[in-house]
Amino acid sequence: MSRRTLLRGAAVGAGAVALPSVLAACSSGPGGVTMGSNASDPVPKKAFAAAFTAYEKKSKKTVRVNTVNHENFQENINRYLQGTPDDVFMWFAGNRMHYFAQKGLLSDISDLWRDFDGFSEALKKQSTGLDGKQYLVPYYYYPWAVFHRKSVFRERGYDIPKTFDQYRALAKQMQKDGLVPFAFGDKDGWPAMGTFDYLNMRANGYDFHIALLRGEKSWNSPQVKQVFDLWRGLLPYHQRGANGRTWQEAAQTLAQKKAGMTVLGLPHPGQQFSAADREDLDFFPFPEIDPAHGQDAVEAPIDGFLMSKKAKDRDGAKELLKFLATPQAEDSYLKSDPNNVAVNSGADTAAYTPLQKKAVQLVSGARQISQFLDRDTRPDFASTVMIQAIQQFLNKPDDIDGLVNDIERQKKQIFSAT
Repeated sequence: MSRRTLLRGAAVGAGAVALPSVLAACSSGPGGVTMGSNASDPVPKKAFAAAFTAYEKKSKKTVRVNTVNHENFQENINRYLQGTPDDVFMWFAGNRMHYFAQKGLLSDISDLWRDFDGFSEALKKQSTGLDGKQYLVPYYYYPWAVFHRKSVFRERGYDIPKTFDQYRALAKQMQKDGLVPFAFGDKDGWPAMGTFDYLNMRANGYDFHIALLRGEKSWNSPQVKQVFDLWRGLLPYHQRGANGRTWQEAAQTLAQKKAGMTVLGLPHPGQQFSAADREDLDFFPFPEIDPAHGQDAVEAPIDGFLMSKKAKDRDGAKELLKFLATPQAEDSYLKSDPNNVAVNSGADTAAYTPLQKKAVQLVSGARQISQFLDRDTRPDFASTVMIQAIQQFLNKPDDIDGLVNDIERQKKQIFSAT
């Protein structure tokens, strides 16, 4: 389930496809509330279909699901919401939500939240805009971690690394054993952000990381230079040509036992494993770099649903959102997609896989939770600066000073703009 979040809809070239026209082509017919879906990958697409079918059976009403390729959806979301959007659409918590709420492109659903059950205060906070109003119905979360195959570690005698030095030593040993230590693909621009986030949180702490992404810290500081230097030391153990490889292709090499590890979110590697091999998939927390910060922070993005400001069927949209906030809705989804974790405390966890249960433990034990680089910062900064900067670094990792100076210059321009 890719998550590239380019917000350049108004800036893309004339050859780009405007999202509204794509959605219109996907429309399933007149009548019923419309749902803008970015769930184009087979597993989540099937799971969401099950959830919407459950709603239709219960309400006797129709949901017209307009599915668009995930990357196209993200790239054109800005013009989509300013054009003729669906009544409800899939999106993300954090700054991804705040940005559009501030632009007046979302509908306030605070009235619905007064009757919601099963959501913690932390979830409510993640669903609340800077104006104190609620806009998001959270649906599931998924932690990022270091994924591997249990059988490979068992057969090779590898130990789970706790520290960064052990992590690097394990990568070196895997390389000697003929494995690619880290499966890695950043063609879509966002997957490598997860590695940056963990390196920064482990080296400098969660508070520094969030302040940096909010524009409150300098990108050309010694702390950030250290992050890129640590990363540069790991790059010889990563798959080469990452900027030309998708995350799906990278995850497939893990499934094929060609690679030993990969840093991704819970839904990503599992989608590339066959049902017979899925129990062999496991993960461990990103290792400690500075004992002062340990492994306290966990990256656990939250996905959910928003109601567009231009919703035509407002009553139908609210009725659908009420259902999507129930344990029944999450249960319907997770039966077909065991790669995420429900956010509603009333959801049925009895059928959780060992990996899902482990994910719950990882997140519940975290002292801090981040949402992901492109959700914890401004959309324009993530899309126009950080995607290109990280891909540039992956191609030419030796000019760290030039890289961070350029990021800082652009950050000042963007964050100082009104």
